[in-house]
Amino acid sequence: MNKKIALTASIFATSITATNTFAAGTFETWNGADGVYKVETGLGNETGTYGIWYDFDDRAYSGISAIRYEINACYDFDSDCIKHFFDPIIDYCDGICGTAVLDKETVTTTPFVGVGFNVVGETSNTNTIPAAGDASAWGGLCVTYTSDTDLALELGLGEAIDSTINYANPTVKLPASKTGNKVVVSWSDFKQPSSYNGSVKFDGESAAKQLVGVHFKIQANPGEYEFRICAVGPKDGTCPEKCGIPTPPEAIKIARVTSTVNAIMKDRMLSFAGVSHATAEVMNSLGQVVAYGAIKSDVTTLNLAHLDAGMYMVRVSGKSANFTKKIVLK
Repeated sequence: MNKKIALTASIFATSITATNTFAAGTFETWNGADGVYKVETGLGNETGTYGIWYDFDDRAYSGISAIRYEINACYDFDSDCIKHFFDPIIDYCDGICGTAVLDKETVTTTPFVGVGFNVVGETSNTNTIPAAGDASAWGGLCVTYTSDTDLALELGLGEAIDSTINYANPTVKLPASKTGNKVVVSWSDFKQPSSYNGSVKFDGESAAKQLVGVHFKIQANPGEYEFRICAVGPKDGTCPEKCGIPTPPEAIKIARVTSTVNAIMKDRMLSFAGVSHATAEVMNSLGQVVAYGAIKSDVTTLNLAHLDAGMYMVRVSGKSANFTKKIVLK
């Protein structure tokens, strides 16, 4: 297992209890063509670790499958690198794209790889186990994608439950489509595999009430399969009919050309004008994120009193605004 996979596995191992389940919120459709890196699930907690894309494969189970990307974000494989690994990939692909390289070697099961994102994020700033959220209000999911082979749209319940049900998670099949496909499904459409005969059962509605992650899984015969995840949102979300279409096109174009969004620094308080429903990150000269927050309105502020004097980069990512700005703390 390489460093990236090991760190990812440690971040996304989980146990579910009633005390770490969060109430339902508003899920804003993520569309890679909008240039937004993070999925605004509406269920994120104060750690800010929700909606971050990650990948997984069968190497944790003695397999040798992997995803090959055309462009890589970083090579250091520390926690900050993992957090931003997919940013340049999303810019390059207008989504998440790569080639699933499936190989069985000595493994007897069908090889697999996949990508996904956490719904709530880590339980706390001192506990990296991801929490579960109640996503019932989403009604289901809309997705836009391309793939050389069938994809499994899978509801992740965390390692503790996933292992208990022998990884027979509630799933909907997304048929192969090289030209692009939009699918809208209800929670009731998610089913465990018919071959599963374990005693612990989950249907789509019950899984949605304690959802940890949303996964796009490729499990097929050995070979190479190209895929692209272009959009994902709630059942009534605005997923585009095809990949590469910003949503809404006119609003995105106006925001990027004529927007008056700005980050304003005053007395170590960073505020934002002309932007809402976005995320803000403050990075030091090494590219490390040293402050983070969700912008919910124009009055949102970040207190940077804990930072040393020097130059920092502010990065804002949202549906209607994406920009970076240098600030100097004295």
